[in-house]
This record gives sequence, structure tokens and C-alpha cells, in this order.
Amino acid sequence: MTAAILPLTLDRAGYAVGGKPLLSDVTLTVPAGRRLIVLGANGAGKSLLLRLCHGLIEPTSGRRRWAQGEARPGAQAMVFQRPILLRRTVAANLAYPLALRGLPRAGRADTVARTLDRFGLAALADRPARLLSGGEQQRLALARAWVTGPQVLFLDEPCSALDPSATRIIEEMIARFSAEGITIVMTTHDLGQARRLAQDVAFLHRGRLIEHQAADGFFAGPQTPEARAFLAGDLIW
Repeated sequence: MTAAILPLTLDRAGYAVGGKPLLSDVTLTVPAGRRLIVLGANGAGKSLLLRLCHGLIEPTSGRRRWAQGEARPGAQAMVFQRPILLRRTVAANLAYPLALRGLPRAGRADTVARTLDRFGLAALADRPARLLSGGEQQRLALARAWVTGPQVLFLDEPCSALDPSATRIIEEMIARFSAEGITIVMTTHDLGQARRLAQDVAFLHRGRLIEHQAADGFFAGPQTPEARAFLAGDLIW
């Protein structure tokens, strides 16, 4: 059995550039099997928080801790607002992370074929990935993140540039991942989407985590004036 990497804990974690704090004193625990939606106004630090959790940036103060010290390769993945795809076919984009994990060629081909079928990408298998539509690219990026069997997926506004139909498909994929036991940590600016997907909410304001609670409680009665203003659609700075 693969060792569990969760919970992920941030202990007074901060991130500063040139002495300017962009995240400050963030204390947060991400347990296994939940969907955590990170909310906040533009510039609140949502994307930075995901990058720090994922390990793309290191905290300049405080600590980030996985349950097993460090997450093994493939145990966690991140999908960006604008997918980063290889200059290869759709199938080759799925095969690449499997090759990095050392899966034999025959096994890679079988896994890629099943993944293409599962996510409705089979008809696009031989198409250059970068020529896909925005929704197709995001679907491929999610499938590629899923194919190595991660325990947690970090998703940075995966639907921000998509139309309602493509957004619905991506939300369905996220719900399926969650049903499989994959932990989801996701930013969004879409409150409707947050209400549909969130089990827990973390609310950031000016680089600080000022609320973290179950989604039902957050949407029914946010505890801070900043969160109340945000849910009311008011501008907060």
C-alpha cells in the first residue's frame, strides 16, 4: 500500500519577495479526502498558496509538512489556469508522466488507452495537444494529472477561461476524482462553482488566511466582515 502523504500542514507559513510579504502566518491543515476551495479577492494570494502547498515555491517563514516528510513523485499534482502541455500528441502527453514513473511501454499504452476512453479523449489521441480547444486542453491536463494516481490535486482556477459547457465537464471530472478519494484543493473566483464543489472553504485576505471552515457554515454565516463583503459582491482591498 502506498504511504499516505496527507494531511498536509502549513505552520505559520509565509512567503515574501524582496522583503515584501505576499503570504503571512498561514496555518492550515489539509486532510485526506476533502474538497477545499480557496476563495478571496484578486491579489489575496490564492495562487501563491497553491504553489506553496504543491512545492513550486518554498515558504520563506514557517513550515510546510507532509505526513511522510516529503511527497513522493506522482503523489500530488497541480493543474494551472492555462494548461501547460507538451508539444506532442494528446496520447503522448498522457504517456509522458507514466514514462517518468518507470512504467513499462506496454503498460503505458494500455493505461493511456483506458484514460483516453474514460475522459472522452480517444478521438483526439493523435491530435497535437496545443491545437485543442481550451476546454479540451483543460480536460487533457486534468487527465494527465490523474493518470499517475495522485492523492491530492491542486487546481488553480481550472475553469476561469471556459464556457459553461466546458466548465460543467471539468466540474464533473473533479467530482469523479473526489469520489475516488482524491483530495482536491482548488481556487476559483466563481462563487456558484464554489457552492457546487466545496466541502471546506479557506478565505484569504491580503495574504492572510482569515477563515477556514466547512462550506455550509461559511456560506451561511461567514465569521469576518471581509468574507461577508466578498460574498455580498462588494469590493474588498
